[in-house]
Amino acid sequence: MKTYSIATIPGDGIGKEVVPAGRLVLETLAKTSKRFRFEFEDFDWGGDYYRKHGVMMPADGLDALRDKDAILFGSAGDPDIPDHITLWGLRLKICQGFDQYAKRAPDPHPARHRRAAQAVQARRSELGHRCLLYTS
Repeated sequence: MKTYSIATIPGDGIGKEVVPAGRLVLETLAKTSKRFRFEFEDFDWGGDYYRKHGVMMPADGLDALRDKDAILFGSAGDPDIPDHITLWGLRLKICQGFDQYAKRAPDPHPARHRRAAQAVQARRSELGHRCLLYTS
């Protein structure tokens, strides 16, 4: 049986609701199959982490995610923290650190990208943030 290792990062706002719900969906799906299962590791990075530590995620955060098969990411954004801190300190740091991107339409030239990532949009917040499941 194949085991997929998934990092969960609820982050802020709606992410704290949709990531646990997404995890429940994945766990339910795995119960219906004898071919795969999931192991989850939770990361508390986001606005609350920033208020305690002065950064959105630890300096070695990418290393903690590197061996994961996927990242279930909630939302980056907090009304009390400037957007450039939440965006560049968490979401873009992860996306750019792993050369990931998301598109709504198929890319007609996939060979031009070194590493393509698939993203499933679960919900969009009023601020434009998305809950994404990234897989490589």
